[in-house]
Amino acid sequence: MTVPPPRSAPDAAEAANSAEGANTANAPNTAGSPPPPSPFADLGRKFDGALLRGIGNITRRALGPYQTAIVRIGFAFTMLLYLLREWPNRGLLYGPDSPWGYDLASRFVDDTGAFTPLLWSDSALWFEFVYHLAILACVALLLGWRTRASSMLFMVGVLAVQNRSVFMGDGGDNVIHLMAMYLVLTRCGQVWSLDARRRARRAAAGVPATHDPVGVAIWAVLGVALLLSVVTGSMDSLVWTLFFAGMWLVHAFWWLVTRYAPGEPRIVSQMIGNLVHNAALLVIMFEVCVIYATAGWYKIQGSRWQDGTAVFYPLKLDYFNAWPELSDLITGSGLLVLALTYGTVIVQVAFPFALLNRRAKNVLLFLMMGEHLGIAVMLGLPFFSLAMIAMDAVFLPTVFLLWAGDRTGRVARRVTAPVARLVGRGERPELPVEAPAPAAAPAAAERA
Repeated sequence: MTVPPPRSAPDAAEAANSAEGANTANAPNTAGSPPPPSPFADLGRKFDGALLRGIGNITRRALGPYQTAIVRIGFAFTMLLYLLREWPNRGLLYGPDSPWGYDLASRFVDDTGAFTPLLWSDSALWFEFVYHLAILACVALLLGWRTRASSMLFMVGVLAVQNRSVFMGDGGDNVIHLMAMYLVLTRCGQVWSLDARRRARRAAAGVPATHDPVGVAIWAVLGVALLLSVVTGSMDSLVWTLFFAGMWLVHAFWWLVTRYAPGEPRIVSQMIGNLVHNAALLVIMFEVCVIYATAGWYKIQGSRWQDGTAVFYPLKLDYFNAWPELSDLITGSGLLVLALTYGTVIVQVAFPFALLNRRAKNVLLFLMMGEHLGIAVMLGLPFFSLAMIAMDAVFLPTVFLLWAGDRTGRVARRVTAPVARLVGRGERPELPVEAPAPAAAPAAAERA
């Protein structure tokens, strides 16, 4: 057996280098391969796409057409019932015979900067004119007749009555006060309105939308009334003068663009109008959440709400005891009082968070409307409950609103069928009500 001679140092180093080179050749070539893709590579493109889709959704159309329509109908109906119910006592509550006299009310308005045309004159004739104008504005808004103008007159009527006698009414007045101003900025007559029916009939007859002499006449009268109120010094508030003048100029600009500037100016104006409507709708939703969240968290801090007896006390007050037998039936059960007290707090606190889940939102919405109906019956506060229900309606699912609208329409057609046959309109085909154009992505306010 022959033993190989030992290698020298240079030979050993060369052998080691050869072995390392062989191992390197067998290993994968990582130096020349591309790096793994970054998880943030398409983040910018995805964000840009989502942003463009979102901007398109809020500018391409006015969201929540059925939600804003039911809010419009609910608040107009509530205010109309209130004005009609207080019609026999209108002079004592808001007129010249009110204990809150003209001088006291004028001094209060001067200090707070509130707006009320009822204080422009202490004449009984002027009071009757403003009060009945508010009733007509409620009817017009309820029916959706010239909603752009009727919503302005509705807001003026609400502010005129409520700011004249600030100690009248209940908590529902504050809700109507806020929503009356928000409705001015919304397109609440897209559906379930006489405006939608008129647009559908004109489109079927081929009449251009710019041909609207009645609308021009209404806004001309409103412009003259605004000018006279400023010239005579009745409108002495700079803020309200700028607001009403700005609203009139905006509508005049829209009419001019629609009539004389087709194409890009009209498209841009339409997008801005949609954006304003959607922003006002978002504010209404946010207002509902703020009202319930603050009410719930303030109740948590009260000792009577903590020990579960808060519902007991208003049911025992003569001022709120509309049905004594029913109130005694509820207050006689400690478990029922405890459940109603804690249930009220839980529902109000949880509602803003329930908006993150569709089913939970619908369940809590049903419970809250039931709670307001209970308040209307048990505590004798129907107008407060109607105002709160109308406010909650902004979160109703579109599917439910369509179902309710269809059923209501059938009942209304059955009731009015004899009258339609009497006037000779029973054989006319019913024109479809104009509905907003569908979009690719449904809005959050319209999801069931």
